[in-house]
Amino acid sequence: MPSNHLLPTLPPRGGGRGWGALCDFGLKMTVLEILNWSTHYLKDHRIENPRLNAELLLARVLNLSKESLYARLNGQFQQEKKEALERLIERRISGEPLQYILGHQEFWSIDFRVDPRVLIPRPETELLVEQSVSTLSETSLVQTVLEIGTGSGAIAISLAKEVRDIFIVATDISREALLLAKENAKSAGVLHRIAFVNADLLGPFRYLRDQEPFDLIVSNPPYIDRSEIQRLAREIRDYEPIAALDGGEDGMEFYRRIISQAPSYLRRGGWLLLEVGEGQGEKVADQLERSGYFLRPQLLPDLSGIKRVVKTQKIIPSHRPLQKNEGFNSSL
Repeated sequence: MPSNHLLPTLPPRGGGRGWGALCDFGLKMTVLEILNWSTHYLKDHRIENPRLNAELLLARVLNLSKESLYARLNGQFQQEKKEALERLIERRISGEPLQYILGHQEFWSIDFRVDPRVLIPRPETELLVEQSVSTLSETSLVQTVLEIGTGSGAIAISLAKEVRDIFIVATDISREALLLAKENAKSAGVLHRIAFVNADLLGPFRYLRDQEPFDLIVSNPPYIDRSEIQRLAREIRDYEPIAALDGGEDGMEFYRRIISQAPSYLRRGGWLLLEVGEGQGEKVADQLERSGYFLRPQLLPDLSGIKRVVKTQKIIPSHRPLQKNEGFNSSL
């Protein structure tokens, strides 16, 4: 195919001419030509990063890594792979997230399985992990961590991989999400250090109320204003679990619940770290201060400058500063 050849279009569902017509006429195409065609097609359908999407979809069909794909660009594309590639591209242009199509997403340099049972881990959430690791690393004592709303397990598993002397309890209201999180923990080799619990926030731990069992509580809760959900990108709105997005009428429902419940389960001097949406940081910080249980929160920006993490410490009654290595060996 000449380099200036007009790239064909995929036929609509149910038939038509385009890709199929090319193969019917017996045209031979190289992997590079197929890659270019796929890129243009995805771009025409307003898919962001069309080249990267095309590379990864084509690599999946050919059972190659992205690097190996580039080593074979001049080779002939196998026509028997045509329908498989066409199906993946159809899924992508319909709005299905690339991560669900491929079945995985990298987070904190760990490969996580993802599917519509869980939200896709976002790069900005790595700040929450980074801050949690920094806080947990300040003591040599074994610590117990609670993650509320674990989803794919990305935060809990990343912490377990990064910090040796911790035990993590990771909760989620979705049993299906927990099944996937356990698979990810097993693949990462940390399943023995995480207890996965089906729970709505702190409900199952009522018997531990006022025993302050946790040294750190971390959460990336649903925080999208319910009225905004229909205005989200279709990849999010139509494919990711709504229950993991819906933060109530004002997006603040889960913050209020966590802030009201956490003090009874967090040790004195323990830490609470929350991911927040754009414009929510000050509101969450204000609620924490007004609760009377926490010190003035820190608002930490992500790489885009958005205040993404709220970090605070439970007040110690004497109001003395928490000393390094102070804590206790807690366990459930």
